[in-house]
Amino acid sequence: MNLPVILFGLTVAFLLGALYHAIRGGNGLRFLLNLLLSAAGFALGQFVGRWFGLVLYKVGDLDIALGVIGGILILILGDWLSHIKPREESGV
Repeated sequence: MNLPVILFGLTVAFLLGALYHAIRGGNGLRFLLNLLLSAAGFALGQFVGRWFGLVLYKVGDLDIALGVIGGILILILGDWLSHIKPREESGV
């Protein structure tokens, strides 16, 4: 992959993260977390698609659909994990 493909993939992933943040809300750190999670999920979706030979909606070298699916799944998982609160008392 060359630089324009990577930049296009990051742009799509960051737009996905910004849209998720606009829907779910939160502060600035939550926004940065959403951007990082969406980029990681997009990359994971690309990797899984290339690994298993899946193609849903390809634009150049990128499979946009698998990247978006991976980004959404990782965003939902990260949002769920970030809302789990630790217990107050220690079991030790």
